[in-house]
Amino acid sequence: MIEVGAAAPDFELADQDGEKVRLEDLRGQRSLLVFYP
Repeated sequence: MIEVGAAAPDFELADQDGEKVRLEDLRGQRSLLVFYP
């Protein structure tokens, strides 16, 4: 579990278009990550 205020671990996921997105790509931007089965 990540503590409140802690930095998120690096990750890489596919977006809705199948393009890879890494945490580093989102640095400095407000982002909302939604996970669903």
